[in-house]
Amino acid sequence: MTPEGLFGKLNRDRIKKEWKVSFLATFLIGLMVHMPVLLSDIPNHDGLDSLYFNQNMITSGRWFLAVACGFSSFYTIPWLIGLLGLLFLSFAAAALVELLEVQKTWAAALVGGLLVSFPALASTFAYVFTMDGYMLALLLAVLAVLVTKKYRWGFAAGGVCLAFSMGTYQAYLSFAMVLSLYSILLLMMDDAKPKEKAKRSVRYLYMGVIGVTLYYLLLQILLKIEGKELDTYQGINTLGTGVSASGAGTLLKSLYHDFFAFVFRGNVVFQNVISALACCGLALAALWAGVQLMFARKWWKKISFFAIIVLTLAVLPPIVNVILVVSPNVNYHLLMRFQYVLLPIGLLCFATRGRGDKKSSAWLEWLTLGAAFVLVFHYAVVDNIAYSNLAKRYEKTYAYCIRLLDRIEQTEGYYPGIPIAMVGQVSDVQYPDTDISLPVTSNMIGLYGDSLLYTGDNYREFIRHYLGATLNILPAEAMAEAYYSEEYEAMDSFPGKNSVCIIDGVMYVKTENLGR
Repeated sequence: MTPEGLFGKLNRDRIKKEWKVSFLATFLIGLMVHMPVLLSDIPNHDGLDSLYFNQNMITSGRWFLAVACGFSSFYTIPWLIGLLGLLFLSFAAAALVELLEVQKTWAAALVGGLLVSFPALASTFAYVFTMDGYMLALLLAVLAVLVTKKYRWGFAAGGVCLAFSMGTYQAYLSFAMVLSLYSILLLMMDDAKPKEKAKRSVRYLYMGVIGVTLYYLLLQILLKIEGKELDTYQGINTLGTGVSASGAGTLLKSLYHDFFAFVFRGNVVFQNVISALACCGLALAALWAGVQLMFARKWWKKISFFAIIVLTLAVLPPIVNVILVVSPNVNYHLLMRFQYVLLPIGLLCFATRGRGDKKSSAWLEWLTLGAAFVLVFHYAVVDNIAYSNLAKRYEKTYAYCIRLLDRIEQTEGYYPGIPIAMVGQVSDVQYPDTDISLPVTSNMIGLYGDSLLYTGDNYREFIRHYLGATLNILPAEAMAEAYYSEEYEAMDSFPGKNSVCIIDGVMYVKTENLGR
């Protein structure tokens, strides 16, 4: 069979309309929403050190990241990386539609729209140098649950997918767990016998155990081969140590608190009255669809129905925040919270499953469509506000570093290669905050703030790659003693007259606040 014949046969016989719609909606909406960052070369603070990065993050537990990011090379090429990331995410959207049994084309399009516009993806784009690998990890997490659902022995292949997903980015374990919960709920709606439901439900547990075990074994083997140990970054070195019995209650309480705090006060799931009403609209539509199904199938007569509802609501917050169980000391930022997009997506999917007369179904569909569309538009606006601020951060940093570099080079006694000691913070006294996007971007790591500069390394890399000069900036430990000296205390903060001084052959550049 020719390639044309094969693709034609697949298109006719195997590829569902909902898959195509979701795939195309995700890709096209993604291009429209994220075009500003795709067409720019704007780093954030981490990106300054990653313009070329081999992605060997095995000490952070990400043993597959180098392979996942290797398709686009190890150079930061936003357009190529972004296209690959959107491509992986589009496949994930199509798999998600199949997994959640979405049968309406408009709903399939909105699933993709929500997935590609959720602000957690904008934060991921801020770290564009690793974005394609993360999106491949997300696709593997979705496929892990999908093959487990579709095939009798699919949990074995699903476990392998989950292991490689975690080997790229561990945070998507929560994504797979939430999808497994959704799949079990859909299974409970079937007419199969209880024994069959139990057999099929336990497959997700098998998949999870295989995936986490395989991930951990491969991690330990590769660490031994490379002669390395897990880093303390994000508490990854505590992986596998477990939680003490005395701390279990405190941890469980924090899981619930974090879940509700992020949903209702996190400034991400919704931010204003309109987006809050859209979320309420989706919740109302899903609730009404559930009531319709309950009466149509007479579930209200079964105690097990109410037990399932209570159990689902009880386990949802912990599995959404399972990363806090794996690594309790983690800095739980927005990149790790992509699974929260499954809350509106889940409401959308369940809202399209209601049964009732045509009149009630019509208003229910319009409510669901309108609420989901408003959320997609709202998220798209939020993303672009954040991208606008990222561009301004770069421009402010560029202007600041030009002035700083000129002062350094004009200081008497300067010569190329002179040791330079400097603190990364930019004085908020001499340069007060001008970020007007904080009411929107306050929780979007990598996108808020005024400057890209936090460490001496940030200065070195920015000046090297964007201003074309090389400075011999010393590591922080080399200036630890001088930092507390009277001479440094007496210096002004840049652009003060004596903010750049040479002391004992070392040039000190004071950028932080005057009184520290």
